[in-house]
Amino acid sequence: MGVAVRVIPCLDVDQGRVVKGVNFTDLRDAGDPVELANAYDAEHADELTFLDVTASSSDRETTFDMVRRTAEQVFIPLTVGGGVRSTEDINRLLRAGADKVSLNTAAIARPELLNESSKRFGAQCVVLSVDARRVPEGGQPTPSGFEVTTHGGRRGTGICAVEWAAKGEQLGVGEILLNSMDADGTKAGFDLEMIRAVREVVDVPLIASGGAGAVEHFAPAVHAGADAVLAASVFHFGQLRIGEVKDAMRAEGITVR
Repeated sequence: MGVAVRVIPCLDVDQGRVVKGVNFTDLRDAGDPVELANAYDAEHADELTFLDVTASSSDRETTFDMVRRTAEQVFIPLTVGGGVRSTEDINRLLRAGADKVSLNTAAIARPELLNESSKRFGAQCVVLSVDARRVPEGGQPTPSGFEVTTHGGRRGTGICAVEWAAKGEQLGVGEILLNSMDADGTKAGFDLEMIRAVREVVDVPLIASGGAGAVEHFAPAVHAGADAVLAASVFHFGQLRIGEVKDAMRAEGITVR
């Protein structure tokens, strides 16, 4: 493997606080985002991802302030997403200190936003976040059996998740964050089938998200095709350490940073 695998803690933020739930429901407080970011920096996390899970317009200034405060103290790359609806939103987040911006719902509504963003800021700044699930029984079938969802995985779109990831690459995104909504918060392991399916159709870096619960879960995600592995609650509540995860992957012959 030519490029070292990244380990990325994800901080789901609601009104300036980090929260965590299961399948994006029953959210509970997990701490101050800047304090957690500092802790992860000290633990040698390779990047940090902030996702504003409520992303209402009233919280927007809180998010910009949080990004500013974090960027002033932490010197690892920051990806910020949630409620990003325009190239101007991206511009403001980058100016506040984000290195990359993640797009989801707005890109589904208007895919051209991905191309516009890539041309204006560079592909390296644009991440397509794909919240995907298996098509539920009675749902509209997709070629891959996976569909893109919105509203924290609660609303299906009928869009094939694998085809959407491929289209995102064609439109110029530099990275894909693949979130398994079925696995989110379950700690039962990453959705390896979904990772493999997306890896087959994209060449850009692929971040696997959703389901991490033990150090043994990370290496299989990489072997399935992930270039980076992302987790939230297992890091926030101290069940796993960044170093433990890296050591376990090294033991599996994976190059890590």
